[in-house]
Amino acid sequence: MAVVLVLVDHLDGKVRKTTAELLTIARRIGEPSSVFLGANVQAAADILGKYGSQKIYHCDSAELTDYLVVPQAELLAQLVAETSAVAVLIPSTPEGKEVAARLAVKTGYGLVTDAVDVQSVDGRIVTTQSVFAGSYTVKSTPSKGNAVITVKPNSAPPQQQPAQPELTPVDFTASDLARTARITASSPKEKSGRPELTEAAIVVSGGRGTGGDFTKVEDFADSLRAAVGASRAAVDAGWYPHTSQVGQTGKQVSPQLYVACGISGAIQHRAGMQTSKTIIAVNKDQEAPIFELVDFGVVGDLFAVLPQATDAVKSSKG
Repeated sequence: MAVVLVLVDHLDGKVRKTTAELLTIARRIGEPSSVFLGANVQAAADILGKYGSQKIYHCDSAELTDYLVVPQAELLAQLVAETSAVAVLIPSTPEGKEVAARLAVKTGYGLVTDAVDVQSVDGRIVTTQSVFAGSYTVKSTPSKGNAVITVKPNSAPPQQQPAQPELTPVDFTASDLARTARITASSPKEKSGRPELTEAAIVVSGGRGTGGDFTKVEDFADSLRAAVGASRAAVDAGWYPHTSQVGQTGKQVSPQLYVACGISGAIQHRAGMQTSKTIIAVNKDQEAPIFELVDFGVVGDLFAVLPQATDAVKSSKG
């Protein structure tokens, strides 16, 4: 069966949910093999096997972590040549998309970014993207048969299919060109106790309608164990950090549930959340454009609606 390589998204061996989703998708088009870069591969082996990884290629070279993304692309290109992989699946993060672009150039494979679905149709790989702020759905297939694909989080529910993966160490030496941009310092992101915005199954966002008070938005998000996002208007006003901005110039999210609170629904914001599976809006302006795309809308003041919703969620949990 054709090999499909999956670049593992992890932090010190703790595998993120996006990797389980990619392994689930990889099984649709071939035999998944994981590519683990960094330390603590043993800590990741069980979870990778649980989602069907047949092999785990791993490399703990400092050249992969001490430099920017070029060495990662070179290592993946080396593995593509060794395995003749028909596809490489990579998380659709800014770093992942840069790795994917460089890998596509090195291998001559077709490149698709921000896919929300990947299927095998009559032996061909077919991807689905939502483009132009969600106004169009595009289906693509690589003209050369093989592809490098970045996939948005929450594009597929993780499904287990246990396997006994074979651990395969990889010898790797980065080129001189790949070692021209060294990472000189890094610091962990301050933890909020909430899930990462781009990975969260539920996102609650606030906009101009909050007036700068995100308290009710955060309370409702915490009751749902959701991430908190913000519109560009709220971020530009200094009401919430830029790292939480959802939109065309911010982060693109695709959760199972997206709740827009006091957000008008400008095209900039829609471009970042329109692929959400279910969308709910709370806005006291019944003419707000956000109501054109929601599955459920509440016309009302978020400061009156959200506390009631928060209490209802907490009550349902007992």
